[in-house]
This record gives sequence, structure tokens and C-alpha cells, in this order.
Amino acid sequence: MTAAPQPATQVVTVQVRYFAGARAAAGVPEETVRLSRPATVADALAAALAARDDGKLARVVEACSFLLDGLAVHDRGAAIEADTTLDVLPPFAGG
Repeated sequence: MTAAPQPATQVVTVQVRYFAGARAAAGVPEETVRLSRPATVADALAAALAARDDGKLARVVEACSFLLDGLAVHDRGAAIEADTTLDVLPPFAGG
């Protein structure tokens, strides 16, 4: 008797782009994270933070706002449905 085929894990790719102070804290302008579905903005951030152990980026991210494919995201629990771009924007002075 053969086992039933297992469904392929669905993966979503998120291009995380950092701006201003977030870029300085990350040490890179952008990176790609791959997540199993279902995925959220919080999952993408957690994956990006997991690559670092100095805490700098984690502190900056707490104050950041985010764009998901150019649209403002206010809920870190927002679902990421397809391969997408997540922009990490720290507060900007001046205005």
C-alpha cells in the first residue's frame, strides 16, 4: 500500500525593504524571506529579525509603519496572500 501524496507546502516570498534608520539597523537595504502559508506581516518581520541577534532592528521595528505592496498596513496580523513587498518605514522627522 502506498501513502497518499502529501500536499506541497505553499510558500510565499516577501521582499523586505528597509528605509532610513531601519536600513541602518538592518545593515542591508533589503532581503528576501520565505514563509509557509498562511503568513502575516508579523511572520515576515519575525523571519527578518531572526537573522539578527543584536536587537537593533527589533527596537527600530517597534516604531515603524509598513507598506504591503504600496498600501499602508496598520495590523501586523494582516495576511500576506501572495509574493509581495513589505516596506519598513521608521518615523521621519520634519514632515
